[in-house]
Amino acid sequence: MPTIPYRDGLLKRLADPESAAHYLTACLEEGDEVFLIGLRDVVDAHGGMAQLAEATSLNRETLYRTLSENGNPRLSSLGLIIEALGLRLSIESPEDDPRAA
Repeated sequence: MPTIPYRDGLLKRLADPESAAHYLTACLEEGDEVFLIGLRDVVDAHGGMAQLAEATSLNRETLYRTLSENGNPRLSSLGLIIEALGLRLSIESPEDDPRAA
């Protein structure tokens, strides 16, 4: 039985918005750098930087810089990226987290 390379399997799962949302939430809990790596993974799963640049009207080079390991995305840029991926940002109180119980 042939196996699927890990990255291919990950990108296939991240094409699903619900899976991508859970993945990004877990990445965010690990810190800014991990979140940016995770966001790049989701971007790759949704067609890559060129497609994201077209969907957001942001310059491709700017997107690469924004989502780099040392990137510091503006909230407005992050919102455009998240929206283009079919997701949305939200803020919850700790009491809303079922893991906090």
